[in-house]
Amino acid sequence: MATKIRLQRGGRKGYAVYRVVVADERAPRDGRFIEKLGTYNPNTVPAGIDLNFERALHWVECGAQPTDTARMLLKHEGVYLMKHLRGGVRKGAFDEATAQARFDEWKAGKDKETNGLIENEKLNKKNAAEARLKDEKAKNEAKAKAVAEKQAAAAAAEAPAEEAEVEAPATEEAPVEAAAE
Repeated sequence: MATKIRLQRGGRKGYAVYRVVVADERAPRDGRFIEKLGTYNPNTVPAGIDLNFERALHWVECGAQPTDTARMLLKHEGVYLMKHLRGGVRKGAFDEATAQARFDEWKAGKDKETNGLIENEKLNKKNAAEARLKDEKAKNEAKAKAVAEKQAAAAAAEAPAEEAEVEAPATEEAPVEAAAE
């Protein structure tokens, strides 16, 4: 029986989450599978990959052929690197401890890179939030200034009308007094 390591779709519409599974190559994409190796969530930054490393390595060494995306995930997690290092141990190029040290060094670099991406994403979100807040404050100040100008204009338009009302009774009284004299 030929086996494949493939992705099996799950999640809701527009938010796909995948299971990494080992299945018979003749089985449909979302059909029966032999073993679940982990999950893959491409919706997060960086993409969330949760993989049972030992079982994935076992299946790769047994000859299971991954699909292109599954191969990318396995390489990202270091399964193919460990397969390569174990091949070197079998050939006598180096011992198991050296192979494990090389893998740990690679994994530490990969973790540092991933943490850098996470920190960069947090910094970008923080800067974007600060920029939105600054823009909102500027718009609010501009709106407040426009409202203040409008109120000042309304007050200025109302003030001459009041002065005219005050002057008008004075002019009406003056002719009456003149007529009385």
